[in-house]
Amino acid sequence: MIDLVYLSGGKAGLLGLLVGALLGGAARMGDFCTLAALETAMLGRDYRQLHIWGIALGVAILATALADAAGLIAIGHSIYHAIAWNPLASIGGGLLFGYGMAMAGNCGFGALLRAGSGDIRSVIIVAALGISSYFTLSGPLGPLRDLVFPQQPAAGPGGIANDLAGWTGLPPLGFALAIGAVLIVAGLRHPRVAGSAVTIACAAVVGLSVTLGFVGTALLSEGGLAANTIEGPSFTVPVGRTILYLMTATGMLPSFSVGVVFGTFAGAAMVSVWRHSFRWEACDDPRELGRQLFGAVLMGIGGVIAMGCTIGQGLTGFATLAWSGPVTLAAIAAGAMGGLLQLVRGDLI
Repeated sequence: MIDLVYLSGGKAGLLGLLVGALLGGAARMGDFCTLAALETAMLGRDYRQLHIWGIALGVAILATALADAAGLIAIGHSIYHAIAWNPLASIGGGLLFGYGMAMAGNCGFGALLRAGSGDIRSVIIVAALGISSYFTLSGPLGPLRDLVFPQQPAAGPGGIANDLAGWTGLPPLGFALAIGAVLIVAGLRHPRVAGSAVTIACAAVVGLSVTLGFVGTALLSEGGLAANTIEGPSFTVPVGRTILYLMTATGMLPSFSVGVVFGTFAGAAMVSVWRHSFRWEACDDPRELGRQLFGAVLMGIGGVIAMGCTIGQGLTGFATLAWSGPVTLAAIAAGAMGGLLQLVRGDLI
């Protein structure tokens, strides 16, 4: 008799591989990068990549809200709503992650994209992030994290749309559609974005990959023995899971999150080869490598505390309109901007 858990795991891994390939390939093709968006806006007054981010986020919110309304998913089954929101964890973890992102020169997702383009430094950053995430999740820092940032089940439905609906009496779906539409329209206001069909399409695919993950994992959850849950792309703890899988998972099939990590790397690599932009790169400055490793460790710790990264909270969590999404994303942006200013001033030790 076929083991249903084993079969479900195989399907979940393939689903993750597909979602990751779409996400990684579209991000690489469409210049979707969180740190680059913040850096070009802050230092160069170029807001093009922020507008791309807005389109991707708007599409993710719209598609996720519609999937929830159609009964394809249940947003309340995601970790962003099933676990009670801890504002201190979102702010503290986000600031730590953002500062580490500036020091490392990329977030975990961005490092995977660069690794797929031949950047060996990014492979080291990804490894350090993954190890530090598990060090914080279930390793020596786990008890301290539980003590300072405890996670409790949510008391009931919450989130931005539900709270606004409760305050006004209007339907939550209307608020979700309005927020998503505003973000898309705002993103399209940049002339260089609006004038590029490829950029718009890539941003849309980035957003849709989140909803595809939600819908796919919901269907697998209903048809298997797994708990009834939905999952989208994230790149903190899943990177640690991928490292564990590579070291210990003999005879086991990858989970959804591990498949996403593999798929993102593969998608970025395929686009880089197709665009003839694949180049082997290494770090010849030990001080720079040390700073990047330090930043990767901070990202791993901060991402676990905040329960997500630029993608895990900033895109996936925000797509469900959980309060943790925008608050964590804002904290990440603030931490990154502080780190970038420090790098520009050159006052790092």
